[in-house]
Amino acid sequence: MKPVQLRSLFAASALFVACSAAFAADKPQVVILATGGTIAGAGTSVANSATYQAAKVPVDKLIAGVPELKNLADVRGDQVFQIASESFTNEHLITLGKRVAALARQPDVDGIVITHGTDTLEETAFFLNLVLKTDKPVVIVGSMRPGTAMSADGMLNLYNAVAVASSKDSAGKGVLVTMNDEIHTGRDVAKTVNIKTEAFKSPWGPLGMIVEGKTYWFRAPAKRHTSGTEFDIDKLDKLAPVDIAYGYGNATPTAYRAFAQGGAKAIIHAGTGNGSVSGAVVPALQELRGKGVQIIRSSRVVGGGFVLRNAEQPDDKYDWVVAHDLNPQKARILASVALTRTTEAKELQRMFMEY
Repeated sequence: MKPVQLRSLFAASALFVACSAAFAADKPQVVILATGGTIAGAGTSVANSATYQAAKVPVDKLIAGVPELKNLADVRGDQVFQIASESFTNEHLITLGKRVAALARQPDVDGIVITHGTDTLEETAFFLNLVLKTDKPVVIVGSMRPGTAMSADGMLNLYNAVAVASSKDSAGKGVLVTMNDEIHTGRDVAKTVNIKTEAFKSPWGPLGMIVEGKTYWFRAPAKRHTSGTEFDIDKLDKLAPVDIAYGYGNATPTAYRAFAQGGAKAIIHAGTGNGSVSGAVVPALQELRGKGVQIIRSSRVVGGGFVLRNAEQPDDKYDWVVAHDLNPQKARILASVALTRTTEAKELQRMFMEY
């Protein structure tokens, strides 16, 4: 080969390398934080979609199992926990929140995906929505079937989560949840069934959807979140102890008194209908409020319980709080965070209406 041809070849190679580097630099940088759950689970056969062991597959294998991710972003992974989500504690929430906040501050991170078990995914999503001060996309994803099952949903869910985290349109919308091709706000979404891939629903509908790696948006969150929050994960080292007591026919005060004796600073009443409280329970809740325990009325109604203040019970008179449209488990999360800043029922009520 002649010297001129060699120089031309070298120049073309250099240009290719430079263009490739520029293309790579233009790709969004997405970090996947893995915590375990069904998306990292494995069954003994392809027929096992409901019986399996969660939290078995490490994050590097999850990423390797979806090679198409490289078409969306430069992806790297970090194994934060490897647990089933029913074992998540307040300490896990704080550890994860601080890790996400630190990543969000890095200029080389454009979006963050968190793989999570579905049992408490909605609680973690709401917690992060309350305490992260960032506009960068934070997306939580799980699966209803382990990767070893026929029609496993984890691969596509993870692909969609990275697509959402990579999209500039996702910025400023708070913590998001992607499941079954839908995009939900972490505030609203809840697990509504335990054996179907369309398990996650929001009472007011999804924010949008993902089709073949592209996001389509239909609405935006109305409540305060992330960059607009008054809470800050960097100033949180401990959450207030809050418990949930279930309302039902023939209810007694036993659980409420036990939770208070155990140190609960607030008790979420998961009431029937509009957060109704049995006549046999009301005196005990009045007594506990007089001792400083916050009483927060929520509704156990699936898919859209909405508790109106001073309806069913005279909340103003009793100095109780209503959870608005938050289900009992999300009410627990907000109360646990809010009680680190105030012990006034009126302030708590403001927070429940704004968040």
